[in-house]
Amino acid sequence: MAENNEAEGGAATEGAEAAAPKNKLKLIIMAMGLLAILGGGAATWFFFFRHGDDEHHAEAAPPPKPPAFVDVPDIMVNLAGTPGERVQYLRLKIVLELKEEKQIEAIKPTMPRVTDIFQTYVRELRPSDLNGSAGVFRLKEELTKRVNAAVAPIQVSAVLFKEVVIQ
Repeated sequence: MAENNEAEGGAATEGAEAAAPKNKLKLIIMAMGLLAILGGGAATWFFFFRHGDDEHHAEAAPPPKPPAFVDVPDIMVNLAGTPGERVQYLRLKIVLELKEEKQIEAIKPTMPRVTDIFQTYVRELRPSDLNGSAGVFRLKEELTKRVNAAVAPIQVSAVLFKEVVIQ
């Protein structure tokens, strides 16, 4: 009988040891589920409730000032080509974008210089320089760089094309 009790005690100990990993596994699964629920609740709060606070702060800020625009006199030039080729012409209608309205009056006296710089640069272009949107984009970037050099303390945000015609 003593052996029987020892065998039962040994079996009970083995059963307790086998039950312990199952209990630990259940405990880990429950902890992970709890963390997932808490994480989901935190993410829900962040996406739905926190952004509403940001919108109220954005409304409190003053609205940005609209940009100002200045027309440049129309430019029409013949494009550089090899001798014997058909002469092609380029006509541009350009608008300069400025950050503030007060810069318009400051830039008007320099408009002849701006027109001269644009004319001089555009006359050196070949028709192949203006192929596709990449060519027009390069032209825009180059004109922006040149106009900013001409009107130095004033900063021109962008050169905008109203019309680009190659004939």
